[in-house]
Amino acid sequence: MTISVFAPASIGNLNVGFDVLGLAVKPVDGTLLGDIVSIESAEENKLIVIGKFANKLPGKPTDNIVWHCMVLFNQALEKAQQPIQKVQLTLDKNMPVGSGLGSSACSVVAALVALNEFYLEYFDEKTLLFMMGEMEAKISGSLHYDNVAPCYLGGLQLMVPDQQIICRDLPQFANCYYVMAYPGINVSTKAARDVLPTKYSRADAITFSQNLATFVDACHRNDKEQAFSVLKDVIAEPYRKHLLPKFEQSKTYLEEQGHLAIGISGSGPTLFCVSDSLEKAQSAASWLKENYLQTDLGFVHVCQVDVAGAGKLPR
Repeated sequence: MTISVFAPASIGNLNVGFDVLGLAVKPVDGTLLGDIVSIESAEENKLIVIGKFANKLPGKPTDNIVWHCMVLFNQALEKAQQPIQKVQLTLDKNMPVGSGLGSSACSVVAALVALNEFYLEYFDEKTLLFMMGEMEAKISGSLHYDNVAPCYLGGLQLMVPDQQIICRDLPQFANCYYVMAYPGINVSTKAARDVLPTKYSRADAITFSQNLATFVDACHRNDKEQAFSVLKDVIAEPYRKHLLPKFEQSKTYLEEQGHLAIGISGSGPTLFCVSDSLEKAQSAASWLKENYLQTDLGFVHVCQVDVAGAGKLPR
């Protein structure tokens, strides 16, 4: 029997929450924007990589993060004195690498959830989330959950400084649309972090904390106008925007059209635009297709919040 698990794209940071906010998204047209990992019994451990962006990953299976997920999972089983089975994993890589859409998180989450499903959900949610964080840190060089948590759990997640809790599910605005525009070029997460200053001014620190606190408060009060009025990035965008061709021009145009918020998804180069109507979102999507995409690999999707997160696909 083959088990297939889908893990959705996510917006890391969400402007006001550098490394502490993440939002899972799904296209309104039903497109699966994310990665799929399938698992089945085998005579020996094996990883097959397919999909649109398979050629962007290491050619050697044992260098792939999905393989490392299996190794970590098996180590946890061994520690728990549980029998380990040989499996074949298939990664359907549909997420562009270095896109700012949580590409590595999609692979990590899909792989670990698939493995856990194969072993009849032996590990609980928190244990699995710890594993996901460990794998993300292996890729990015630092531990942050703002992509793996929403990708796994769905919705809008706030990371908290308590390793026994990790994240809190925030109320989100279901009647909002998130236009995701990937231009078809890559930006290294490491490069995007390296351009950030090591110190910030007191004024920026106050603005950042005030905006984040106001946003979280507005979410709990269901105050959409207040929430999106403070969705501004003073920590990363000022230093990263030069890495994203056409970002500033696109943001200016979209602001003039009255959209709720515009920002860089994760470390970029994907731009996200928040609209309060499907019609406005579709209009923004059409404009971005003509003006923000730069290669044939680029795409634009009109999305809403994915409240489900990762899960098994129907057979």
